[in-house]
Amino acid sequence: MGRNTRKRRSPLAVRAVAASAALALGGGGLIWANYYASAHEENSSPNTTKAAAAQVATISCPDVGQKLPDVPNQARTEVDGELATLDQQITDAYQRLATTRDAQARDAQFVQNSILQPLKDRRSAIIDRIKLEITRVGGTAPDSLSGLAGCNATTADQTQANNGGQQQGGGQQQGGGQATASPSASAGGQQQGGGQQQGGGQQQGNGGQAGNGPVAADFVDITKVRPNVPQKARTRAGGSSGTFSSTCGVNANKKFNTDNVIVAPGVTNGAHHLHDYVGNQSNDAFANNDTFAAAKTSCSNQGDKSSYYWPVVRIQNGTQDFDQNNDGGGKEGNVGQIQQAKQAQIKFVGNPKSKVVAMPKFLRIITGDAKTTTNGLANANAHWSCTGFENKVQLTTQYPICPRGSSVVRTFAFQSCWDGQNIDSANHRTHVAFADAQGNCANGFKAIPQLTMRLVYNVPAPTLQNGQVKNAYAVDGFPEQLHKPATDHDDFINVFDENVMNKMVNCINRGQRCR
Repeated sequence: MGRNTRKRRSPLAVRAVAASAALALGGGGLIWANYYASAHEENSSPNTTKAAAAQVATISCPDVGQKLPDVPNQARTEVDGELATLDQQITDAYQRLATTRDAQARDAQFVQNSILQPLKDRRSAIIDRIKLEITRVGGTAPDSLSGLAGCNATTADQTQANNGGQQQGGGQQQGGGQATASPSASAGGQQQGGGQQQGGGQQQGNGGQAGNGPVAADFVDITKVRPNVPQKARTRAGGSSGTFSSTCGVNANKKFNTDNVIVAPGVTNGAHHLHDYVGNQSNDAFANNDTFAAAKTSCSNQGDKSSYYWPVVRIQNGTQDFDQNNDGGGKEGNVGQIQQAKQAQIKFVGNPKSKVVAMPKFLRIITGDAKTTTNGLANANAHWSCTGFENKVQLTTQYPICPRGSSVVRTFAFQSCWDGQNIDSANHRTHVAFADAQGNCANGFKAIPQLTMRLVYNVPAPTLQNGQVKNAYAVDGFPEQLHKPATDHDDFINVFDENVMNKMVNCINRGQRCR
Protein backbone atom coordinates (compact mmCIF):
# COMPACT_ATOMS: atom_id res chain seq x y z
CA MET A 1 0.00 0.00 0.00
CA GLY A 2 1.78 3.12 -1.21
CA ARG A 3 2.07 6.38 0.66
CA ASN A 4 -0.83 8.69 -0.07
CA THR A 5 0.14 12.35 -0.10
CA ARG A 6 -3.32 13.86 -0.49
CA LYS A 7 -4.24 16.76 1.73
CA ARG A 8 -7.79 18.09 1.57
CA ARG A 9 -9.81 16.07 -0.88
CA SER A 10 -11.84 18.68 -2.71
CA PRO A 11 -11.72 22.33 -3.76
CA LEU A 12 -15.25 22.53 -2.38
CA ALA A 13 -13.89 22.06 1.12
CA VAL A 14 -12.65 25.19 2.89
CA ARG A 15 -11.10 25.58 6.28
CA ALA A 16 -13.55 25.51 9.17
CA VAL A 17 -13.45 27.88 12.08
CA ALA A 18 -16.34 26.97 14.32
CA ALA A 19 -17.09 23.29 13.86
CA SER A 20 -15.56 19.88 13.42
CA ALA A 21 -16.04 16.51 11.81
CA ALA A 22 -14.86 13.89 14.27
CA LEU A 23 -14.13 10.19 13.94
CA ALA A 24 -17.34 9.46 12.10
CA LEU A 25 -18.08 7.09 9.32
CA GLY A 26 -18.41 9.81 6.74
CA GLY A 27 -20.98 12.26 5.48
CA GLY A 28 -23.44 12.69 8.33
CA GLY A 29 -23.64 15.40 10.90
CA LEU A 30 -25.69 17.78 12.94
CA ILE A 31 -25.28 21.52 12.88
CA TRP A 32 -26.09 23.64 15.92
CA ALA A 33 -26.60 27.34 16.42
CA ASN A 34 -28.65 29.64 18.62
CA TYR A 35 -31.24 31.65 16.74
CA TYR A 36 -31.99 34.17 19.46
CA ALA A 37 -30.20 35.53 22.50
CA SER A 38 -33.30 35.28 24.71
CA ALA A 39 -32.86 31.99 26.52
CA HIS A 40 -33.67 31.90 30.21
CA GLU A 41 -34.15 29.29 32.85
CA GLU A 42 -37.11 28.09 34.85
CA ASN A 43 -36.33 27.20 38.44
CA SER A 44 -37.60 23.62 38.28
CA SER A 45 -34.59 22.12 40.10
CA PRO A 46 -30.97 23.04 40.77
CA ASN A 47 -29.77 20.72 38.01
CA THR A 48 -32.43 21.40 35.40
CA THR A 49 -33.10 24.10 32.84
CA LYS A 50 -35.74 24.47 30.20
CA ALA A 51 -35.61 26.75 27.19
CA ALA A 52 -38.62 29.04 27.49
CA ALA A 53 -37.93 31.40 24.64
CA ALA A 54 -34.74 30.14 23.02
CA GLN A 55 -34.95 28.78 19.51
CA VAL A 56 -31.96 26.56 18.80
CA ALA A 57 -31.51 25.51 15.15
CA THR A 58 -30.00 22.20 14.19
CA ILE A 59 -29.40 20.73 10.77
CA SER A 60 -29.41 16.96 10.51
CA CYS A 61 -27.65 15.38 7.53
CA PRO A 62 -27.90 11.66 6.65
CA ASP A 63 -24.70 9.73 7.23
CA VAL A 64 -23.67 8.59 3.77
CA GLY A 65 -20.81 6.42 5.01
CA GLN A 66 -23.18 4.25 7.04
CA LYS A 67 -25.02 3.40 3.80
CA LEU A 68 -21.90 2.05 2.10
CA PRO A 69 -21.20 -1.38 3.61
CA ASP A 70 -19.75 -2.68 0.33
CA VAL A 71 -17.41 -0.60 -1.82
CA PRO A 72 -14.99 -2.27 -4.26
CA ASN A 73 -11.41 -2.13 -3.01
CA GLN A 74 -10.32 -0.27 -6.15
CA ALA A 75 -12.67 2.61 -5.28
CA ARG A 76 -12.18 2.86 -1.52
CA THR A 77 -9.40 5.46 -1.55
CA GLU A 78 -11.45 7.88 -3.61
CA VAL A 79 -14.69 7.14 -1.78
CA ASP A 80 -13.04 7.69 1.60
CA GLY A 81 -11.80 11.04 0.34
CA GLU A 82 -15.26 12.05 -0.87
CA LEU A 83 -16.78 11.09 2.49
CA ALA A 84 -14.21 13.31 4.18
CA THR A 85 -15.33 16.14 1.90
CA LEU A 86 -18.94 15.61 2.97
CA ASP A 87 -17.84 15.99 6.58
CA GLN A 88 -15.97 19.18 5.69
CA GLN A 89 -19.07 20.57 3.99
CA ILE A 90 -21.03 20.13 7.22
CA THR A 91 -18.25 21.89 9.11
CA ASP A 92 -18.45 24.79 6.67
CA ALA A 93 -22.23 24.95 6.93
CA TYR A 94 -21.98 25.02 10.72
CA GLN A 95 -19.64 27.98 10.48
CA ARG A 96 -22.12 29.73 8.20
CA LEU A 97 -24.98 29.02 10.59
CA ALA A 98 -23.07 30.18 13.64
CA THR A 99 -22.00 33.50 12.10
CA THR A 100 -25.29 34.68 10.60
CA ARG A 101 -27.44 35.23 13.69
CA ASP A 102 -28.71 38.67 12.65
CA ALA A 103 -29.64 37.54 9.15
CA GLN A 104 -31.52 34.54 10.54
CA ALA A 105 -33.48 36.77 12.92
CA ARG A 106 -34.49 39.11 10.08
CA ASP A 107 -35.38 36.47 7.50
CA ALA A 108 -37.25 33.27 8.40
CA GLN A 109 -36.14 31.67 5.11
CA PHE A 110 -32.46 32.52 5.50
CA VAL A 111 -31.40 29.09 6.80
CA GLN A 112 -33.28 27.27 4.05
CA ASN A 113 -32.20 29.51 1.19
CA SER A 114 -28.67 30.42 2.24
CA ILE A 115 -27.49 27.32 4.14
CA LEU A 116 -29.64 24.24 3.58
CA GLN A 117 -30.13 24.51 -0.19
CA PRO A 118 -26.48 25.28 -1.00
CA LEU A 119 -25.43 22.46 1.31
CA LYS A 120 -27.76 20.06 -0.50
CA ASP A 121 -26.36 21.11 -3.86
CA ARG A 122 -22.76 20.56 -2.72
CA ARG A 123 -23.62 17.22 -1.15
CA SER A 124 -25.40 16.13 -4.34
CA ALA A 125 -22.26 16.77 -6.38
CA ILE A 126 -20.11 14.69 -4.01
CA ILE A 127 -22.64 11.86 -3.82
CA ASP A 128 -22.75 11.75 -7.62
CA ARG A 129 -18.96 11.42 -7.64
CA ILE A 130 -19.13 8.60 -5.08
CA LYS A 131 -21.61 6.73 -7.30
CA LEU A 132 -19.41 7.29 -10.34
CA GLU A 133 -16.29 6.04 -8.56
CA ILE A 134 -18.08 2.86 -7.46
CA THR A 135 -19.58 2.09 -10.88
CA ARG A 136 -16.34 2.95 -12.68
CA VAL A 137 -14.66 -0.12 -11.15
CA GLY A 138 -17.62 -2.41 -11.77
CA GLY A 139 -19.43 -1.97 -8.47
CA THR A 140 -23.04 -1.09 -7.84
CA ALA A 141 -23.86 2.03 -5.88
CA PRO A 142 -26.93 1.81 -3.59
CA ASP A 143 -30.00 3.37 -5.19
CA SER A 144 -30.69 5.24 -1.96
CA LEU A 145 -27.57 7.42 -2.13
CA SER A 146 -29.16 10.19 -4.17
CA GLY A 147 -31.79 10.66 -1.50
CA LEU A 148 -29.17 11.42 1.15
CA ALA A 149 -28.17 14.87 -0.10
CA GLY A 150 -30.77 16.93 1.76
CA CYS A 151 -30.35 18.09 5.35
CA ASN A 152 -33.16 19.17 7.65
CA ALA A 153 -33.35 21.96 10.21
CA THR A 154 -34.65 20.69 13.53
CA THR A 155 -35.27 22.14 16.97
CA ALA A 156 -33.21 21.55 20.09
CA ASP A 157 -35.94 19.31 21.49
CA GLN A 158 -35.77 17.13 18.40
CA THR A 159 -32.00 16.93 18.76
CA GLN A 160 -32.37 15.82 22.38
CA ALA A 161 -34.87 13.14 21.37
CA ASN A 162 -32.64 11.83 18.58
CA ASN A 163 -29.64 11.65 20.88
CA GLY A 164 -31.58 9.62 23.39
CA GLY A 165 -31.67 12.28 26.08
CA GLN A 166 -32.60 10.52 29.28
CA GLN A 167 -32.99 7.15 27.60
CA GLN A 168 -33.83 4.40 30.04
CA GLY A 169 -32.24 1.00 29.94
CA GLY A 170 -29.71 1.36 27.16
CA GLY A 171 -31.40 -1.09 24.84
CA GLN A 172 -29.57 0.23 21.81
CA GLN A 173 -26.10 0.28 23.25
CA GLN A 174 -23.66 -2.23 21.87
CA GLY A 175 -20.93 -4.19 23.54
CA GLY A 176 -20.12 -5.09 27.08
CA GLY A 177 -23.74 -5.43 28.14
CA GLN A 178 -23.64 -2.06 29.89
CA ALA A 179 -26.87 -0.13 30.20
CA THR A 180 -27.61 3.56 29.95
CA ALA A 181 -28.29 5.27 33.26
CA SER A 182 -31.70 5.78 34.74
CA PRO A 183 -31.05 8.92 36.76
CA SER A 184 -33.28 10.10 39.55
CA ALA A 185 -35.35 13.19 39.04
CA SER A 186 -32.76 15.35 40.75
CA ALA A 187 -29.75 13.90 39.02
CA GLY A 188 -29.40 15.79 35.79
CA GLY A 189 -32.88 16.67 34.82
CA GLN A 190 -34.91 16.78 31.67
CA GLN A 191 -33.22 19.76 30.12
CA GLN A 192 -34.42 20.57 26.66
CA GLY A 193 -31.04 20.79 24.93
CA GLY A 194 -29.49 24.13 24.35
CA GLY A 195 -31.50 26.03 26.89
CA GLN A 196 -28.37 27.49 28.37
CA GLN A 197 -26.85 28.87 25.22
CA GLN A 198 -26.88 32.63 24.87
CA GLY A 199 -26.41 34.69 21.75
CA GLY A 200 -23.31 34.37 19.65
CA GLY A 201 -23.03 30.67 20.32
CA GLN A 202 -21.23 31.14 23.64
CA GLN A 203 -22.56 29.19 26.58
CA GLN A 204 -22.51 31.11 29.83
CA GLY A 205 -20.49 29.81 32.75
CA ASN A 206 -18.68 27.13 30.81
CA GLY A 207 -15.16 28.49 30.86
CA GLY A 208 -14.96 29.32 27.18
CA GLN A 209 -16.38 26.25 25.42
CA ALA A 210 -17.34 27.32 21.90
CA GLY A 211 -21.10 27.30 22.34
CA ASN A 212 -21.60 23.65 21.44
CA GLY A 213 -21.73 21.94 24.81
CA PRO A 214 -21.53 20.24 27.12
CA VAL A 215 -24.58 21.48 29.05
CA ALA A 216 -25.90 20.75 32.52
CA ALA A 217 -28.16 17.90 31.37
CA ASP A 218 -25.09 16.06 30.09
CA PHE A 219 -23.93 15.47 33.69
CA VAL A 220 -25.28 13.39 36.55
CA ASP A 221 -24.26 12.80 40.16
CA ILE A 222 -23.31 9.12 39.96
CA THR A 223 -24.35 8.55 43.58
CA LYS A 224 -27.95 9.25 42.53
CA VAL A 225 -28.06 6.77 39.65
CA ARG A 226 -29.65 3.36 40.16
CA PRO A 227 -27.37 0.34 39.56
CA ASN A 228 -27.65 -0.79 35.95
CA VAL A 229 -24.75 -3.18 35.26
CA PRO A 230 -26.00 -6.65 34.29
CA GLN A 231 -24.33 -9.82 35.47
CA LYS A 232 -21.71 -11.14 33.07
CA ALA A 233 -22.26 -14.41 31.26
CA ARG A 234 -20.64 -17.36 33.01
CA THR A 235 -17.85 -19.10 31.06
CA ARG A 236 -19.09 -22.48 29.91
CA ALA A 237 -17.22 -25.63 29.02
CA GLY A 238 -15.46 -24.91 25.76
CA GLY A 239 -15.22 -21.21 26.56
CA SER A 240 -12.08 -19.13 27.00
CA SER A 241 -11.55 -17.33 30.30
CA GLY A 242 -7.94 -16.13 30.10
CA THR A 243 -6.63 -12.60 29.68
CA PHE A 244 -3.66 -10.96 27.99
CA SER A 245 -2.56 -7.47 29.06
CA SER A 246 -0.36 -5.02 27.20
CA THR A 247 1.20 -2.03 28.96
CA CYS A 248 1.62 0.88 26.54
CA GLY A 249 1.65 3.99 28.74
CA VAL A 250 -0.67 7.00 28.89
CA ASN A 251 0.71 9.09 26.00
CA ALA A 252 3.24 10.78 28.27
CA ASN A 253 5.27 11.64 25.16
CA LYS A 254 2.24 13.63 23.92
CA LYS A 255 1.77 12.07 20.51
CA PHE A 256 -1.29 13.89 19.19
CA ASN A 257 -2.85 14.55 15.81
CA THR A 258 -6.24 15.29 14.30
CA ASP A 259 -6.01 12.61 11.59
CA ASN A 260 -7.88 9.33 11.30
CA VAL A 261 -6.12 6.88 9.05
CA ILE A 262 -8.97 4.33 9.29
CA VAL A 263 -11.81 6.60 8.20
CA ALA A 264 -9.98 9.26 6.20
CA PRO A 265 -6.64 7.88 4.96
CA GLY A 266 -4.50 10.49 3.26
CA VAL A 267 -6.58 13.41 4.54
CA THR A 268 -4.87 15.84 6.88
CA ASN A 269 -7.15 16.71 9.83
CA GLY A 270 -9.57 14.01 8.69
CA ALA A 271 -10.80 13.49 12.26
CA HIS A 272 -11.30 17.20 13.01
CA HIS A 273 -10.54 16.54 16.66
CA LEU A 274 -7.47 15.60 18.67
CA HIS A 275 -6.47 12.00 19.40
CA ASP A 276 -4.33 10.52 22.14
CA TYR A 277 -2.10 7.72 20.80
CA VAL A 278 -0.39 4.86 22.62
CA GLY A 279 1.41 1.92 21.11
CA ASN A 280 2.41 2.54 17.49
CA GLN A 281 4.28 5.84 17.19
CA SER A 282 3.89 6.36 13.42
CA ASN A 283 0.12 6.65 13.12
CA ASP A 284 -0.99 9.62 11.05
CA ALA A 285 -3.14 10.20 7.97
CA PHE A 286 -0.45 8.92 5.63
CA ALA A 287 0.60 5.76 7.47
CA ASN A 288 0.15 2.40 5.79
CA ASN A 289 0.75 -1.18 6.87
CA ASP A 290 4.46 -0.97 6.06
CA THR A 291 4.69 2.20 8.15
CA PHE A 292 2.99 0.50 11.09
CA ALA A 293 5.20 -2.60 10.85
CA ALA A 294 8.42 -0.53 10.88
CA ALA A 295 7.36 1.85 13.67
CA LYS A 296 8.47 2.14 17.25
CA THR A 297 6.00 1.36 20.00
CA SER A 298 5.33 2.75 23.46
CA CYS A 299 4.29 -0.73 24.63
CA SER A 300 6.62 -2.53 27.02
CA ASN A 301 6.19 -5.69 24.96
CA GLN A 302 7.98 -4.74 21.76
CA GLY A 303 5.98 -7.41 19.94
CA ASP A 304 2.95 -5.15 20.26
CA LYS A 305 3.17 -2.35 17.70
CA SER A 306 -0.60 -1.99 17.59
CA SER A 307 -2.11 1.47 17.49
CA TYR A 308 -4.61 2.41 20.19
CA TYR A 309 -6.15 5.88 19.92
CA TRP A 310 -9.11 7.84 21.26
CA PRO A 311 -10.37 11.46 21.45
CA VAL A 312 -8.81 13.51 24.22
CA VAL A 313 -10.74 14.70 27.25
CA ARG A 314 -10.64 18.42 28.06
CA ILE A 315 -11.74 20.54 31.01
CA GLN A 316 -13.76 23.52 29.86
CA ASN A 317 -12.22 25.95 32.35
CA GLY A 318 -11.14 28.76 30.05
CA THR A 319 -7.60 27.41 29.69
CA GLN A 320 -6.17 27.59 26.18
CA ASP A 321 -4.14 24.54 25.23
CA PHE A 322 -1.47 24.29 22.52
CA ASP A 323 -4.04 23.76 19.72
CA GLN A 324 -6.31 26.69 20.55
CA ASN A 325 -5.68 28.24 17.11
CA ASN A 326 -5.34 24.98 15.18
CA ASP A 327 -7.60 22.97 12.91
CA GLY A 328 -9.19 20.21 14.94
CA GLY A 329 -8.67 22.24 18.11
CA GLY A 330 -9.99 25.67 19.00
CA LYS A 331 -10.79 26.53 15.39
CA GLU A 332 -13.29 23.68 15.37
CA GLY A 333 -14.85 24.04 18.79
CA ASN A 334 -12.53 21.73 20.74
CA VAL A 335 -11.24 23.97 23.49
CA GLY A 336 -10.06 23.65 27.06
CA GLN A 337 -7.24 22.01 28.98
CA ILE A 338 -6.28 18.57 27.65
CA GLN A 339 -6.25 15.89 30.33
CA GLN A 340 -3.77 13.02 30.37
CA ALA A 341 -5.14 9.74 31.65
CA LYS A 342 -3.47 8.61 34.85
CA GLN A 343 -4.10 5.00 33.82
CA ALA A 344 -4.59 3.39 30.41
CA GLN A 345 -5.20 -0.32 30.87
CA ILE A 346 -5.29 -2.54 27.78
CA LYS A 347 -6.56 -6.08 28.20
CA PHE A 348 -7.70 -8.76 25.75
CA VAL A 349 -10.27 -11.23 27.11
CA GLY A 350 -11.92 -14.42 25.95
CA ASN A 351 -15.38 -15.60 24.98
CA PRO A 352 -17.70 -17.30 27.51
CA LYS A 353 -18.88 -19.88 24.99
CA SER A 354 -16.01 -20.65 22.63
CA LYS A 355 -12.28 -20.57 22.06
CA VAL A 356 -10.83 -17.56 20.25
CA VAL A 357 -8.80 -17.42 17.04
CA ALA A 358 -5.95 -15.06 16.20
CA MET A 359 -6.75 -11.61 14.89
CA PRO A 360 -5.38 -10.99 11.40
CA LYS A 361 -2.49 -8.55 11.30
CA PHE A 362 -3.57 -4.98 10.49
CA LEU A 363 -7.18 -5.64 11.50
CA ARG A 364 -8.92 -2.30 12.06
CA ILE A 365 -11.74 -1.83 14.56
CA ILE A 366 -13.69 1.30 15.50
CA THR A 367 -15.96 0.95 18.50
CA GLY A 368 -18.69 3.46 19.26
CA ASP A 369 -20.01 6.22 17.03
CA ALA A 370 -18.78 9.82 17.04
CA LYS A 371 -22.09 10.96 15.52
CA THR A 372 -24.70 9.58 17.89
CA THR A 373 -26.33 13.01 18.16
CA THR A 374 -27.17 12.60 14.47
CA ASN A 375 -27.26 8.85 14.01
CA GLY A 376 -28.93 7.84 17.26
CA LEU A 377 -27.58 5.32 19.72
CA ALA A 378 -27.59 2.18 17.57
CA ASN A 379 -23.79 2.08 17.41
CA ALA A 380 -23.08 3.85 20.70
CA ASN A 381 -20.59 2.05 22.90
CA ALA A 382 -19.65 4.68 25.45
CA HIS A 383 -19.16 3.63 29.07
CA TRP A 384 -18.64 6.37 31.67
CA SER A 385 -18.32 5.69 35.39
CA CYS A 386 -16.26 6.49 38.50
CA THR A 387 -13.79 4.42 40.47
CA GLY A 388 -15.72 2.55 43.13
CA PHE A 389 -18.86 2.48 40.96
CA GLU A 390 -17.76 0.60 37.84
CA ASN A 391 -19.46 -2.67 38.79
CA LYS A 392 -22.70 -0.86 39.63
CA VAL A 393 -23.19 2.03 37.21
CA GLN A 394 -22.17 2.58 33.60
CA LEU A 395 -23.43 5.64 31.71
CA THR A 396 -23.84 6.25 28.00
CA THR A 397 -25.79 9.48 27.60
CA GLN A 398 -24.37 11.40 30.57
CA TYR A 399 -20.98 12.19 32.07
CA PRO A 400 -20.61 11.21 35.74
CA ILE A 401 -19.96 13.66 38.52
CA CYS A 402 -17.81 11.59 40.87
CA PRO A 403 -17.70 11.96 44.65
CA ARG A 404 -14.60 13.18 46.44
CA GLY A 405 -11.76 10.65 46.17
CA SER A 406 -13.22 8.98 43.07
CA SER A 407 -11.90 9.35 39.50
CA VAL A 408 -13.67 9.46 36.13
CA VAL A 409 -13.40 6.22 34.13
CA ARG A 410 -13.95 5.64 30.39
CA THR A 411 -14.11 2.00 29.33
CA PHE A 412 -14.46 0.36 25.93
CA ALA A 413 -15.32 -3.22 25.05
CA PHE A 414 -14.57 -3.73 21.36
CA GLN A 415 -16.34 -5.97 18.87
CA SER A 416 -15.17 -9.56 19.43
CA CYS A 417 -16.46 -11.41 16.35
CA TRP A 418 -14.67 -11.30 12.98
CA ASP A 419 -15.90 -12.33 9.54
CA GLY A 420 -12.79 -14.48 8.99
CA GLN A 421 -11.73 -12.65 5.82
CA ASN A 422 -11.42 -8.88 5.94
CA ILE A 423 -9.21 -6.52 7.96
CA ASP A 424 -11.61 -3.62 7.28
CA SER A 425 -14.87 -2.84 5.51
CA ALA A 426 -16.17 0.15 3.59
CA ASN A 427 -18.20 1.46 6.53
CA HIS A 428 -15.59 0.14 9.02
CA ARG A 429 -18.24 -1.95 10.81
CA THR A 430 -19.49 -4.96 8.86
CA HIS A 431 -16.26 -7.00 9.06
CA VAL A 432 -16.56 -7.22 12.87
CA ALA A 433 -19.51 -7.59 15.22
CA PHE A 434 -20.46 -7.97 18.87
CA ALA A 435 -21.18 -11.36 20.38
CA ASP A 436 -24.58 -11.74 22.01
CA ALA A 437 -25.01 -11.88 25.78
CA GLN A 438 -24.12 -15.60 25.83
CA GLY A 439 -21.03 -15.16 23.64
CA ASN A 440 -22.46 -16.35 20.32
CA CYS A 441 -20.98 -14.92 17.11
CA ALA A 442 -23.62 -14.80 14.37
CA ASN A 443 -23.46 -15.37 10.61
CA GLY A 444 -20.38 -17.58 10.62
CA PHE A 445 -18.24 -14.97 12.37
CA LYS A 446 -15.39 -16.22 14.55
CA ALA A 447 -14.60 -15.24 18.14
CA ILE A 448 -11.38 -13.24 18.50
CA PRO A 449 -9.70 -11.86 21.63
CA GLN A 450 -11.86 -8.96 22.79
CA LEU A 451 -9.96 -5.74 23.32
CA THR A 452 -11.06 -3.89 26.45
CA MET A 453 -9.66 -0.53 27.50
CA ARG A 454 -9.96 1.37 30.76
CA LEU A 455 -8.93 5.03 30.94
CA VAL A 456 -8.87 6.76 34.34
CA TYR A 457 -8.75 10.55 34.77
CA ASN A 458 -8.26 12.88 37.71
CA VAL A 459 -10.58 15.68 36.63
CA PRO A 460 -12.14 18.15 39.06
CA ALA A 461 -15.83 17.50 39.59
CA PRO A 462 -18.09 19.82 37.59
CA THR A 463 -20.68 21.83 39.51
CA LEU A 464 -24.29 22.41 38.54
CA GLN A 465 -25.85 25.68 39.64
CA ASN A 466 -29.13 27.18 38.44
CA GLY A 467 -29.15 24.90 35.44
CA GLN A 468 -25.61 25.75 34.39
CA VAL A 469 -22.51 23.60 34.45
CA LYS A 470 -19.18 25.00 35.56
CA ASN A 471 -15.78 23.36 35.17
CA ALA A 472 -17.29 20.86 32.73
CA TYR A 473 -15.24 18.14 31.06
CA ALA A 474 -15.97 16.52 27.71
CA VAL A 475 -14.49 14.45 24.91
CA ASP A 476 -13.32 16.10 21.71
CA GLY A 477 -15.62 15.71 18.74
CA PHE A 478 -17.72 17.39 16.11
CA PRO A 479 -19.10 20.64 17.53
CA GLU A 480 -22.36 19.82 15.76
CA GLN A 481 -22.48 16.71 17.94
CA LEU A 482 -22.58 19.00 21.01
CA HIS A 483 -19.80 17.10 22.83
CA LYS A 484 -22.36 14.57 24.09
CA PRO A 485 -20.93 11.68 26.14
CA ALA A 486 -22.56 9.11 23.83
CA THR A 487 -20.24 10.23 21.03
CA ASP A 488 -17.24 8.66 22.77
CA HIS A 489 -15.39 6.11 20.65
CA ASP A 490 -12.09 4.26 20.37
CA ASP A 491 -9.89 2.91 17.58
CA PHE A 492 -7.54 -0.03 17.19
CA ILE A 493 -5.19 -1.32 14.50
CA ASN A 494 -3.67 -4.73 15.24
CA VAL A 495 0.09 -4.77 14.69
CA PHE A 496 0.99 -7.63 17.02
CA ASP A 497 3.91 -9.82 16.07
CA GLU A 498 2.55 -13.20 14.96
CA ASN A 499 4.31 -15.06 17.79
CA VAL A 500 2.92 -12.68 20.40
CA MET A 501 -0.58 -12.95 18.94
CA ASN A 502 -0.36 -16.74 19.11
CA LYS A 503 0.79 -16.47 22.72
CA MET A 504 -2.23 -14.28 23.44
CA VAL A 505 -4.64 -16.79 21.89
CA ASN A 506 -3.13 -19.74 23.74
CA CYS A 507 -3.14 -17.86 27.01
CA ILE A 508 -6.80 -16.86 26.68
CA ASN A 509 -7.94 -20.29 25.54
CA ARG A 510 -6.13 -21.98 28.46
CA GLY A 511 -7.64 -19.67 31.06
CA GLN A 512 -4.31 -18.09 31.99
CA ARG A 513 -3.36 -14.51 32.89
CA CYS A 514 -0.52 -13.31 30.68
CA ARG A 515 1.38 -10.24 29.57
